[in-house]
Amino acid sequence: MTSLLSGRGLVKRYGAAYALAGVDIDIAAGEVIAIVGPSGSGKTSLLHVLAGILRSDEGVITLGGQRVDQLSETKRSELRRTEFGFVFQSGMLVAELTAEENVALPLLLGGRDRAMAIDTARTWLGRLGLAGKEARRPGELSGGEAQRVAIARAIAHRPKVIFADEPTGALDTKTGHATIGALVEAAKETGAAVIVVTHDREIAAMMPRTVAIRDGKIEQPVAA
Repeated sequence: MTSLLSGRGLVKRYGAAYALAGVDIDIAAGEVIAIVGPSGSGKTSLLHVLAGILRSDEGVITLGGQRVDQLSETKRSELRRTEFGFVFQSGMLVAELTAEENVALPLLLGGRDRAMAIDTARTWLGRLGLAGKEARRPGELSGGEAQRVAIARAIAHRPKVIFADEPTGALDTKTGHATIGALVEAAKETGAAVIVVTHDREIAAMMPRTVAIRDGKIEQPVAA
């Protein structure tokens, strides 16, 4: 497997406690993977370290063969804005902005023309079943609809990797499954790799590959 995103010997400490205790992981371009484990196992820490949100205390992270763990905070922020997309449990949409404005925001921050950014946002909202709801604000959307807006925002700038941290945690089972399906299908259109952190084994079973983590260590990479 040719790795797009790779972590080697990743260690993350909080005081004397280890959130990550020497993790090795590889994600290929276009791969969809679930990282599963109980609360406190280290799965969210692993996602945050791979995404450059947190610095590891030890280890090496590469994207496309280039080291990214040594980048400055400014460069890591730029990386997150251009090469990565994010879907969080709460959606983290801007309440004052409409759905299309939320999706367009990363494009605008990247210097895109506003008209082009809004047009791209509308296209993705339509693909995700939200045509006609572009002008609604997050408070006017259901939980599932808000997460689809978050998916559109994560993918509109065509990132190499999408990180999803418990994206179905606030949704009912049916809506959660539909949301994951929408995320995976949207990623297929752009070729983005998808890393989903979840404690839900049913969600993990929908993924082609599952990696289990416990006490900061990979237990076993298994095929779902």
